[in-house]
Amino acid sequence: MIKDTFRAPEAIDRVQTIALGLGGIALLIWAVGMYTQPELALRGWLLGFIFWAGIGIGSLGIILLQYLTGGAWGVVIRRVAEAGSRTIPLLAILFIPIGMGIFNLYEWANIPNDRFIVHRGWYMEPEWWAARSVLYFALFSFIAYMFNRWSRNQDAAQNYEESAKELGEATRFSGPTMVAYALLVTFASVDWMMTLEPHWFSTMWGFLFIAGWGLSCFCFGVAILAFLADKAPMDRVLGKRHFHDIGKLMLALVMVWAYFNFSQYLIIWSGNLTEETPFYLIRQQGEWGVIGVLLIVFHFAFPFLILLMQDFKRKAKWLAALAIFILFMRLLDMFYIIAPSPMIGEIALHLKTVPFRVSPWDFAAPIAIGGIWLWWFFRELKSRPLVPYKDPFFENAVKHGKSH
Repeated sequence: MIKDTFRAPEAIDRVQTIALGLGGIALLIWAVGMYTQPELALRGWLLGFIFWAGIGIGSLGIILLQYLTGGAWGVVIRRVAEAGSRTIPLLAILFIPIGMGIFNLYEWANIPNDRFIVHRGWYMEPEWWAARSVLYFALFSFIAYMFNRWSRNQDAAQNYEESAKELGEATRFSGPTMVAYALLVTFASVDWMMTLEPHWFSTMWGFLFIAGWGLSCFCFGVAILAFLADKAPMDRVLGKRHFHDIGKLMLALVMVWAYFNFSQYLIIWSGNLTEETPFYLIRQQGEWGVIGVLLIVFHFAFPFLILLMQDFKRKAKWLAALAIFILFMRLLDMFYIIAPSPMIGEIALHLKTVPFRVSPWDFAAPIAIGGIWLWWFFRELKSRPLVPYKDPFFENAVKHGKSH
């Protein structure tokens, strides 16, 4: 059968096993933190969750973008993104410690009489926060289900017309869904991340996460494709131009991420409001300021200059190495947002002193969640052909990648 020629190579089994083993060990270590330092352990869990959820939920954004714009890059990365989107039910399970630990994690849940919280009304009540989180996962899961169903139906198509019909339905669905996706990411990122600073707000927040999660997914996808590029069957599919095209998209999102961050900084600094400026005043102090400079240099400037090189983007292993480096910077970016935010009971003292704190759980939790998430991802990746081989544009996409 044609389907059998596009099965995942056995090398994925080994990676999957290693990921689960590391994740299990790290999970046991993190569990110790829940007994000894629950608040710090939950902050570490939030860090790991937001990073890996960015790849899983960001996969939906890549699928939507691919159906809206077309292109050979989207055909070869589609199954990686689809497998990532099928991890959303797992992400909902991994969110449970955050939901159950809301009073140990979010200061706003412990100060219901604070004038900022009172002004926001029912929206900032824990019950409504939890209900919205359930809604986010339900809607993300529904979107993922629809696209994966059309993809599965396309694999079962008996002729060109049936395949084109499934592709057309997915494309029509992706237009309005992109708007819904942007709104969902915005509301989810505000609830899960921005509320760590109870008195702070930013109208650029959602755009930062849309761009950042999209970048995370592209970097992760490049790493997976580079791993598969010299192994059957993907060695017959992937070409230099595929990586070149995805590298250009990575460059675009690196610039967009930097632009949104600078826009947020410029707007807040120009406004000079008491409720807004503390976010940056805190993160310019001591070690936090050093991390800020590192993000400017290594999350933007360095990748930007490297990705300008055409030959670099055509080399799969080199591009994958840079993609993994950017993923580490994405994790550092999330740490830069989470760690300086006030812990429970610190809101009154927050502007006076913000100690630099890094706990073992900031390492254990991302590894634990990552190991489990990768195990689930590779299981999903193996469950279907690695490419949509019955897509009407598949053959042209392969030719495009092999051309010069």
